[in-house]
Amino acid sequence: MKKALLVLSDGMVFEGKSFGADGETKGEVVFNTSMTGYQEILTDPSYKGQIVTMTYTQMGNYGVNEEDDESAGGPKVEGFVAKECLDYPSNRRSISSLNGYLEKHGVVAIQGIDTRALTRHIRNFGARMGIISTEDLIPESLYEKVRRHPGIGGVDLVRLVTTDKEYKWTERIWRWEYDSSPGKVPVLKKVVVYDFGVKFNILRNLADAGFDITVVPAETPAEAVLEMNPDGIVLSNGPGDPEAVVYGIENVKKLLGRRPVFGICLGHQILGLALGGKTYKLKFGHHGGNHPVMDLLTEKVGITSQNHNYCVDIGSLGTQVRLTHKNLYDGTEEGMEHVELPVFSVQHHPEAGPGPNDSMHLFKRFREMIESNR
Repeated sequence: MKKALLVLSDGMVFEGKSFGADGETKGEVVFNTSMTGYQEILTDPSYKGQIVTMTYTQMGNYGVNEEDDESAGGPKVEGFVAKECLDYPSNRRSISSLNGYLEKHGVVAIQGIDTRALTRHIRNFGARMGIISTEDLIPESLYEKVRRHPGIGGVDLVRLVTTDKEYKWTERIWRWEYDSSPGKVPVLKKVVVYDFGVKFNILRNLADAGFDITVVPAETPAEAVLEMNPDGIVLSNGPGDPEAVVYGIENVKKLLGRRPVFGICLGHQILGLALGGKTYKLKFGHHGGNHPVMDLLTEKVGITSQNHNYCVDIGSLGTQVRLTHKNLYDGTEEGMEHVELPVFSVQHHPEAGPGPNDSMHLFKRFREMIESNR
């Protein structure tokens, strides 16, 4: 294995060994606390612009398969950091090692560094831009390169991950009760999904809830969506700063009150901005599959999957919405519903992929909202 360096924009240097592709890559360095699900994390479009550090010690032990990608076209991360990458996977579905998968898709990665020290540094000082290189191994040189990087705040990353054209989706969630080709479920309602970087598991959950699903590019005009005559509209997850997605905010403004709306993660943030609220950036974000969130409507606590660096300031929306969910780790606001309109959203990922399924009921709740607002 080649030597590799990870250098942060504040001067921290980590020396390790490369895996995946050779080369050099820059991105905002964040950490994810999930113990498994690296393939889903790598292919989550919400990570565009970021280098992901896994806090669990071993990655790659079950390889990579053909079913677990969360988007088309392979990984969306800018780079990958692990304590150890195991190159001899053991799983009946595995078709490739993690190392081979990253190399195939040109993802530069580093292993053998103290990921606990890196994670603590990010927790103490906040997310930082970083650079991984297998070519330039001079720390001072890499520091100058990453120091000059403007960062990803204010950058529209959605344009880089959204679909080029409208498409239909029919695949459901796999369950043990049926095989990969289940019988049809009754189609209850038509839904249009704005693809700001949508994960496949969101679409699978919508299909499982009985929706006829049409996915549209992020810049699709509101008028074109209304011409499709959907029963509801979903605002998907996605990467980066929500304030940079100006076209999304403007389109949602035109859709409010016209159709029921369900926002997830970036979709939640875009909805908050469309309602006239404000968003703010977290110190190091929430990335992982073990965040406890209380549903304030039922007082039940669910363990959730999360991947975001920004939050909606619910207080900035005044009395037009009510807070519905709260993160029990740090008290951040995780969900809202409009007091008059059929509109609600959550900051966490109810579709998981990877992560627990405690919040999957929200897709059924969206269907029930549509049915009660005919």
